[in-house]
Amino acid sequence: MPEWKETVENIKAEEASVQRLFGGDGVRVRTNRRRTPKYVRQLREAADFIGEVTDGSRPMYHLKEALSTSDFPVLFADILDRQLVGAYSELQPVWRAYIKSTTVPDFRLVERTSLDGAEGRLPEVDELEEYPEAQLQEARDRYKVRKYGRRIDLSWEALVNDDLDAFRRSPDRLARGARRTEQYFATTMYVDAGGPRSDIYTSGNGNIIAGNPELSVDGLTAGLDHLATFTDVDGEPIVLDQVHLVVPPALQVRAESILQATLFRMTTTAGGNASEMETRNWLQNRLQVHVDPYIPYVATGPERNSSWFLFADPNSGRAFAEIGFLRGYETPALYERVPNARRVGGGGEAMESFEDDSVAWRIRHVLGGGTLLSTGGAKATAASDGSGS
Repeated sequence: MPEWKETVENIKAEEASVQRLFGGDGVRVRTNRRRTPKYVRQLREAADFIGEVTDGSRPMYHLKEALSTSDFPVLFADILDRQLVGAYSELQPVWRAYIKSTTVPDFRLVERTSLDGAEGRLPEVDELEEYPEAQLQEARDRYKVRKYGRRIDLSWEALVNDDLDAFRRSPDRLARGARRTEQYFATTMYVDAGGPRSDIYTSGNGNIIAGNPELSVDGLTAGLDHLATFTDVDGEPIVLDQVHLVVPPALQVRAESILQATLFRMTTTAGGNASEMETRNWLQNRLQVHVDPYIPYVATGPERNSSWFLFADPNSGRAFAEIGFLRGYETPALYERVPNARRVGGGGEAMESFEDDSVAWRIRHVLGGGTLLSTGGAKATAASDGSGS
């Protein structure tokens, strides 16, 4: 039960420490209750109480009694919210390394524009000759965010009989679902049923690695050479400092073996004579490996386990794609159904519904995104389906 213990310690920590852990949110809750000293003290007491029950130092029937008090049902929601944000922060997705992340103001279409041109080498200008005019080219991409969510309903009997397991695990389950939603959404930006998305990796975009080589030293060399051929609208080379290699789980061992090798043995031919030579693994300084577990789930054909992708670093140039989160709701929001029952004869508010004794929580996550092909993203990636053809 380390999740609850960690949550208890976080609540006890100083406010500055809590802000650092949860991205500056501090002690936050969806109902915007005022943070009075009494409230913070009660929150800590509730966290201590739950921690003592879950580690066995306090009997379970104490919790059953607490579920019908006036204070703890309200404070339990805050503890669950903290646990959700903490778990969400710990589960780092791989897509953020090679897809740009940003925030958007609302649900309307977001427009990303680019203005290219006038960045080429300057031409010579003779005496009294008019300076040549440069032509600028404008392009734009659009996307909008959408709402995702799920609800968990538990019966009062489940809370009483399940030793708190279903109740305790709810925030972790919801946080994991939010992260998986993000990664799956990102994967569909560059993968379809046949492997590399057929409307993105095309001969027209010029981002299919010639011959669709399998993942190997030669294949990676060909892929990096392919990225190096891209030029901007002025015909100038696009310089890439860092490249991200994205592979399905089936290629993880091969990819890491290639990058962790110290030396490469290469065969060279000169004057009709073949000779072997050893060279330092130069790929280590150029590539970072990321394993996308959803590639073989989005792709359904034979290339589901052989496709691999190269992406330019989104922080050093044009990004291939962008995922946006609604401003002010960058992390999932956890909500609890307001109890509508009160015990006759005292005892304060109950935690459960008057109609059926159920307890419910709901998570809402807002995100969206799109490829940035029109604004240069097509030249920020190259892919191979690994078929060798």
